[in-house]
Amino acid sequence: MTREDHLIRQLKKGRQECLDELIALSYPAVLRYCLWHMPDRESAQDAAQETFLKLVRFIGQYEHRGHFRAYLYRIAANTCADMLRRIPPETALSEEISARLCYSEKELQAAEDRQQLAHALACLDNGSREMLLLRYGQELTFREIAVVTGLPIRTVQTRLRRTLDRLRRTLAAEEKGGTTPHEHKTSHKE
Repeated sequence: MTREDHLIRQLKKGRQECLDELIALSYPAVLRYCLWHMPDRESAQDAAQETFLKLVRFIGQYEHRGHFRAYLYRIAANTCADMLRRIPPETALSEEISARLCYSEKELQAAEDRQQLAHALACLDNGSREMLLLRYGQELTFREIAVVTGLPIRTVQTRLRRTLDRLRRTLAAEEKGGTTPHEHKTSHKE
């Protein structure tokens, strides 16, 4: 039994002091998740805080079956989506990614690599980016991703494999200085 499982069971028994520890355990990962979805750190912090407010509000309805992280990320995903609907579209996610880049000479190559990765990720659809973030950024299992996205596990595995293949092709094309597979496909349509 994980520490989260123990804390949730204690919460269900009415021990509200366990809530602080549960939030302390989960907050850094939820904030990191929100940072990827929100345009700036302040709105990501607001989204993380709102996620935990919703958790507190609905913890009594939560049926613990070992999928707490998936439940929490589903709340965070919905919270970020709700908050993004209220943000003007001209505030782009790329602004936050660019702000995170370090421009010292020593780290210039790393910044360039991050820019290439950010561009390649931008070529993916939202669902594919979300699955990559959940799997590799948040280290969720396929089962947890299935719970968060509402998709069957096999579908999650297949989509992740295809997304990784697409990402590899896009990065390889950019490295060669050619067009990305996405740009190549659209150029034939014109």
